[in-house]
Amino acid sequence: MENLKVTVFQAYLFWENIEKNLINLALRLSMGVREKTDLIILPEMFNSGFSMNSEALAEEMGGFTMQWMQKMAYQYNCVITGSLIIKENGNYYNRLIWMEPNGEHKHYDKRHLFGLGEEDKNFSAGHDKLIVELKGWKIRLAVCYDLRFPVWLRNVNEEYDILLLVASWPDKRSGHWKALIPARAIENQSYVIAVNRVGHDGNQVYHSGHSMCIDPYGSTVYYKPEDEDLYTFSINYEELVKIRRQFPFLKDADQFSIS
Repeated sequence: MENLKVTVFQAYLFWENIEKNLINLALRLSMGVREKTDLIILPEMFNSGFSMNSEALAEEMGGFTMQWMQKMAYQYNCVITGSLIIKENGNYYNRLIWMEPNGEHKHYDKRHLFGLGEEDKNFSAGHDKLIVELKGWKIRLAVCYDLRFPVWLRNVNEEYDILLLVASWPDKRSGHWKALIPARAIENQSYVIAVNRVGHDGNQVYHSGHSMCIDPYGSTVYYKPEDEDLYTFSINYEELVKIRRQFPFLKDADQFSIS
């Protein structure tokens, strides 16, 4: 199995300004992506910021931002992923898009909606998990608040190798973020790649980044607090296999079902 080269973009986002965000993100990518990468990860609601103004900011599948993602995936010949507000059948979703270079795409609708911020009043929850494959790696997709729900993210029978999480996680709860990500990596014996935004949003909520990649042993592969960052690193499949063989904990996990 090949190593996977991942580019994380811990970005500053302009509040509810889709056009400005996409122009800025494209410019930063053009200046910052200096080597071939397999995957570019953007934060939650990367084109608008984490806004509850779903009706005004929503796009249809195939809309302007989806076209932008397709263009970026083709340009860099890699998968690009991040979430945006999608309207479908009269409902609004915080939808994580997995866009491939050939224009094919899959999506995951955020299951756990952040009630404290009234996300549950402005969006519909998803119900289905999604595991995608890239260069033989199995990748489980998740969004922000999902991080707090380990049952939903449980790695049953080694069904995934990477837990990928995009977020708009506020600085005031960054201690939780920094504790939960290593916990998810250790308990699921997987890599966890979590990408957050930076800066203040339109509600003056400050986001301090702390994007990171944690390996299955709980060690840090990548970590960046505070500043905007565009960084590429590789993760090793043999290391994953070695840890699972040395510590075969997943086989002893409880069996359960989610309703």
